[in-house]
Amino acid sequence: MADQSHSKPIHHQEYEKKQHREEMKQQVLTFGLMILFTIIAFGMVIFEVNSYFIIPTLIILAVVQVAFQLYYFMHMKNKGHDMVAVMMYGGAAVAALTIITFTSIIWW
Repeated sequence: MADQSHSKPIHHQEYEKKQHREEMKQQVLTFGLMILFTIIAFGMVIFEVNSYFIIPTLIILAVVQVAFQLYYFMHMKNKGHDMVAVMMYGGAAVAALTIITFTSIIWW
């Protein structure tokens, strides 16, 4: 099988290299932020921060990390993932409604 990189114009190859470089920068930055969020979460638990503050903060950090995982590491931000995104968001909505429903049944 012949190498297809020679058949592409030079400007297209340069554009692809630039795109790959930018995507790698985004992934490294996102990975660093996720590590930072994890350290913050562990620090809050270790230093026994007030539970009224720690629980919502941990949930927010977890949601942000899930968003980072989906959009940057699972490439959900790229084209062609529309149906997958619809299915995932639909599943998340059903799960959230189920949790809210059972929580409200138990509490009231």
